[in-house]
Amino acid sequence: MRAEIQSRFGDFKVDLSAPIDISMPLHAGAGHASAWYVGPARFEPVRMGDWVGEVRSGAPVNFRTVILNPHGNGTHTECVGHISAEDYTINSCLKAFFFISRVISIEPALQASGDRVITLEQVKAVFTPGDCEALAIRTLPNTNEKLSRNYSDTNPAYLDPLAAAFLKDSGINHLLIDLPSVDKEKDAGKLLSHKAFWTYPEQPRLNATITELIYIPKAVHDGKYFMNIQIASLENDASPSKVLLFNVS
Repeated sequence: MRAEIQSRFGDFKVDLSAPIDISMPLHAGAGHASAWYVGPARFEPVRMGDWVGEVRSGAPVNFRTVILNPHGNGTHTECVGHISAEDYTINSCLKAFFFISRVISIEPALQASGDRVITLEQVKAVFTPGDCEALAIRTLPNTNEKLSRNYSDTNPAYLDPLAAAFLKDSGINHLLIDLPSVDKEKDAGKLLSHKAFWTYPEQPRLNATITELIYIPKAVHDGKYFMNIQIASLENDASPSKVLLFNVS
């Protein structure tokens, strides 16, 4: 199926028959990407006396309770409510779900401190503002190990706050990254890149989102795509999410 899309960034033909999923599968137990010291996601059948809510145990249906932390278990999309005293929720902030986007690839720069940082200069070298409102950053090297990595207490790479501010000023409303956070794991609660991108607390950008722990397969080339961000209708600062890319022409 092909569709013609009219946008402020131009008109495009989109192939809707071949979505590219850049979210991580989330299953029960260990073996999926995790962060922030939370345990694995749990999918547990409801138990009421001798009745167990799964077909293989004799029930007519599978009837499971899902226990997870959106920030620590897999791909998730968050709003400014993640860092605000005000009770903003992803369900109330994210009201559009399709965007003209770009994928860029960057190998974080090793700093004297030992940190690996996506710098402003690196972003400027591969991204020209003005033709999209969503940007997905793939870090290099890009291996399948990202799908199962436990990032807790590993000081993962992160985004320089100057780069976050540049992207905000460049009209990017939806920032996606294949890391557990745009900020340093242990930064004494400063959250400088989150705050720079959301201009919090000065002028909170309620329509802007950050999606973390995506995974962009190697076969996906850098360039322009039509993007769909899907969330659950949770009145929470973040939701597990599914992100799809579609080729454009």
